[in-house]
Amino acid sequence: MQATKVCSTADVPANGMKEVELEGKTILIVNSGDEYYAFQGICPHQEVRLCEGLFDGSVLTCHEHLWQWEVKNKGAPIGLAEAPLEYYDVKVENGDVFVSIPSALKLASIFEGISDESQAALSSLARHETHAADSTIYEVGDPVEDLYLLENGRVEFVLGREDRTSPGGFMIRKGELFGWAALVAGQSRRIARATCKEDSTILALNGEQVRKVLENAPADGYRVMNNLVQLITRYLAAFGGR
Repeated sequence: MQATKVCSTADVPANGMKEVELEGKTILIVNSGDEYYAFQGICPHQEVRLCEGLFDGSVLTCHEHLWQWEVKNKGAPIGLAEAPLEYYDVKVENGDVFVSIPSALKLASIFEGISDESQAALSSLARHETHAADSTIYEVGDPVEDLYLLENGRVEFVLGREDRTSPGGFMIRKGELFGWAALVAGQSRRIARATCKEDSTILALNGEQVRKVLENAPADGYRVMNNLVQLITRYLAAFGGR
């Protein structure tokens, strides 16, 4: 991951915060004593800028609905908060603050535990796509070719056909996979509609090419399929519980 200078240490108040932009993302730089941290700058709850919240040198609080996170524990949620903050690596050199943002592919839970060689091979296959709010990525019945990883934005799902459709009951977060049917040989048609709820960027990977990479590394293929089963189980549990 390449580290990019975002500000100087003098730009960040002691035990305070500074909002910066990096690669199209809003990032919050936080100082706590001698340490500097970087987090997503937008609250994961309702799109509120965290720079407008409160920070006591240890706990960051969103002013809108009082969600809180422990800065020194890499944005772990406490109190009312139901989700952690996305954390980025920080390096300080000669009074400058550098931040590294990992790719969605590196963050994807489905590829967790695979070798660096397979990670590199999959990264070479990834294509960036940008989709506007309310646009449809794929419809029920569309051919299955690609699988997708969300980089930024929100994607919602509708399941079923014609007049027998229902919301999928979930939205995905950055680094999460959708369109997973492309990983399974013989799945030819989509069974859901994927719609962007806001401007979104995604990584698209051809399913057949991904399967070939994993076939050449059976241990990694096993890990990915095991991760996929856990992902599907979680989604089905969330949908069935509604």
